[in-house]
Amino acid sequence: MKTASLDGVRTFLAVAEQRSFSAAAAKTGITTTAASKAIKMLEQRHGVVLFKRTTRSVALTEAGAALYAQLRSATSQIDDAFSALNAYRDKPIGTLRLTVPRNLGRLVLKTLVPQFHRVYPEITLDISLDDGAIDLIAGGFDAGIRLGQAVAQDMVMVQLTPELEWCVVGSADYFTEYGHPETPEELITRQTIRYRFTGSGALHRWRFSRNGQDFEVETGGGLIANDTALIAEFCRQSQGLAYLPEMEITADLATGHLHKTLASFIPPTSGLYLYFPARTQQQAKLRAFIDLARAGNWRVYANY
Repeated sequence: MKTASLDGVRTFLAVAEQRSFSAAAAKTGITTTAASKAIKMLEQRHGVVLFKRTTRSVALTEAGAALYAQLRSATSQIDDAFSALNAYRDKPIGTLRLTVPRNLGRLVLKTLVPQFHRVYPEITLDISLDDGAIDLIAGGFDAGIRLGQAVAQDMVMVQLTPELEWCVVGSADYFTEYGHPETPEELITRQTIRYRFTGSGALHRWRFSRNGQDFEVETGGGLIANDTALIAEFCRQSQGLAYLPEMEITADLATGHLHKTLASFIPPTSGLYLYFPARTQQQAKLRAFIDLARAGNWRVYANY
């Protein structure tokens, strides 16, 4: 079925309301000739006479009156829809969807989100916790938070935290029984608790540095999990050594539930970044989140 063209609709409505081609032309910003031509083409396209015209007056035909009654309501709804759309441009409203890593993301958002909601109560934050690699567009997300090294190069990035310090940790009971390893290579024979990436299914290889050269060690052990909070809990229970970001276990280190080892071999890694496609950053809701993240006042209450 052929779709009806909307060409000439605004002119038709103006002529119907003004009962004059010259007045309608002035209202719509076109010439009287252009207004007359638009109505003539509309009538020819649909094979119906819409106006009765004399040298002194213009009036709707029965068909024209029926069309006007329906179009007036429809165009009013269209105008309302575009007026509502302008609200997204003029002020930050709507739903902002974020993908963040489970535990590191919590540490950032627990201070950033309350401050954001105080400033922008009309924005709904829809947060998805996921440690895997996420396609923002395919997943319907406005932005994400990840380690800088994991963000695609075509994304715009805003740094949220300083470089992260990682550490190999174990419980006091573990070190009492097995002692501290002297080199990273010893970990191959130690009981360790390893992390499996959700998206790829690969096991995390522990990263070290010696004499300015980085290298990785694929550790052994009989425990694997895809959640760092669970790994930390197993570590507290003396189930093995774990490789974790220090900001995630600050309290454990302070209380002595966990202790570091091999600290001199572990290099820092990139911090956490807010990232998003360049073309989406002009959304008022995302712009508001970016500006607050860049301001950095929320970091005063964080654990770093």
